[in-house]
Amino acid sequence: MFIINLYYTAPLEELDRHMEAHVKYLKKYYAADVFIMSGRKVPRTGGIIIAQADSKEILEKIIAEDPFHQHKLAEFEITEFLASQSHPAVKDILR
Repeated sequence: MFIINLYYTAPLEELDRHMEAHVKYLKKYYAADVFIMSGRKVPRTGGIIIAQADSKEILEKIIAEDPFHQHKLAEFEITEFLASQSHPAVKDILR
C-alpha cells in the first residue's frame, strides 16, 4: 500500500484549469483498482491518494500520467506501508 502526498506548487487557478483531466486520470486508476481513496487537504495545499500497486516503480509510472505531474503543478511524495489492519468493508477491494 502507498500514500501519495501531493504538495501544490502552482496557484489554485492553474490547478483548477487541469482539474477535469486530473479527475479523469483518477477515475482511470480507480477503475483499475489501483487507487483506493483520494481527496484535497484542508486547507487546500495539496492532496492525498491511498493506492495499491505491486511496486513503487509501477506507481511512479502511474503518477507520471497525472496532469498535475505533467504540468509541474504539484510535487509528489510516495510513502509505502504494510497494511496490517483495515475496516472489513475495505478488504473486498484490496489485493
